[in-house]
Order: sequence, then structure tokens, then C-alpha cells
Amino acid sequence: MISIIIPVYNEAEIIEANLKRIQKRISPFSWVDEILVIDGGSHDNSFEKAKAVEGVQAFICPKGRPKQMNFGAKRARGQILYFLHIDSFPPENFDEMIVNAVKNGHEAGCFQMKFRSSHPWLKFLSLLTQFNARSCRGGDQSLFVSRSLFENIGGYNEDFLIYEDHEILKPIYEQTHFKVIPEWISTSARRYEDKGILKLQLLFLGIYFKKWLGASSEELYRFYEKHINNTPTKA
Repeated sequence: MISIIIPVYNEAEIIEANLKRIQKRISPFSWVDEILVIDGGSHDNSFEKAKAVEGVQAFICPKGRPKQMNFGAKRARGQILYFLHIDSFPPENFDEMIVNAVKNGHEAGCFQMKFRSSHPWLKFLSLLTQFNARSCRGGDQSLFVSRSLFENIGGYNEDFLIYEDHEILKPIYEQTHFKVIPEWISTSARRYEDKGILKLQLLFLGIYFKKWLGASSEELYRFYEKHINNTPTKA
């Protein structure tokens, strides 16, 4: 069975509708044992709205996506953990596809991803997600992983408050044949639209190359807060 783990922070405007939309995409047989929403201490009523959705369990833990996902994994009952963003909608019958992939020997994987946008650059980025290369991966594609593999690699590295989705993939790619399921998960382009599509892409590339050059998790976070979140940080 699958445990769906969704980290959220200040998503009150979309959380109810999106959770219900995700639920509708579960197969009729349903391999989903539970949906866990892990709120990182939102300042709005995200937690209360999630808790009100039938079939959803909501928890509060310290903010930080890797912390929230590890928190959810510790409380999950399923033998397959499925980490999903609240603004990403997996394909219909996604749970059955995940189970079939695991049965065929893939302990971890994701879906191809497309943005809900007609912008040519975002369409190009979407096409890259078809390739089974670690550089083509991202959190918006979601991630399924067997509990045994997740525990063996130690879960998400909580030092990385950003870039955590790439960081966990290194040991996963080393230890299993990663599966990119050839069906599309769709995700919101709101961050790109808010910041500017090309500008945000260049900033993300900056983070990627900083990490490649050896930047620490703290350096990456300061860069993210200053240039993407626009939050002043101490040097």
C-alpha cells in the first residue's frame, strides 16, 4: 500500500480543492492507504482546511520541506512512500502505476512532468523530464520510493532546506534502477509566473552550479532566500 506525503506551508487558498483533485485520480481499487499532509507551521489556516478534507490526516511540524517529509515518512504506514507537492496533479490511476513499477523491480521513480502553462520555455523543460537522468529530475515530478530504500539511505538530508529533492536522488540512483513512468504529472507554473520565467530559471541554474562547485547547504539557502524568496539573510 502507498502512503502519500504532502508537505505544505501557507497554502490555504488551494489546499482543499487540490487535495480533492488528487483523491479523484486514485484508481477505483485504490492502492492508497493514507494521505498525510504535513504543515510546516503555516500562518494561515492551511492545517485546518487540510484536516477538514475527508480521508486526509494533517500534522504540524517545524518548517522545512525535508523535515516535513521525513516527519511524514516516520508516521506513514505504507510500504511505498509517495512524496507529492500540493500543486502537482498526478495522472489518473497513478497509484496503480506506482505499484506496478515497484512490482517490476523499481524501488523508486517519478512521472514525466508538464507545467500548466503554454510558455515555450516551460514546454521545453517539460520535455526534458522524459529522460532518465538525475539532472532532469525535480520535486514537482513527485517521488515514489520503497520504505526499505528510503530508510536505508537515511531519508531526506535535513541540512538542505532547498535542493533536497536533488540531494536524495544521488543515493537512490546509485542503489536502484530509477523508473520514469511515461505518464504526465502536471504542476503549477505560479513560481515562474510570479518571478519571471527566464529570470527564475537562471536563478535555479545558479543554485545548481553553486552546488556543483561545492557550495554548502547554508550557502545555497542564503542564495535562495536573497534572490528567490527576497528575504534578507545574514552573510
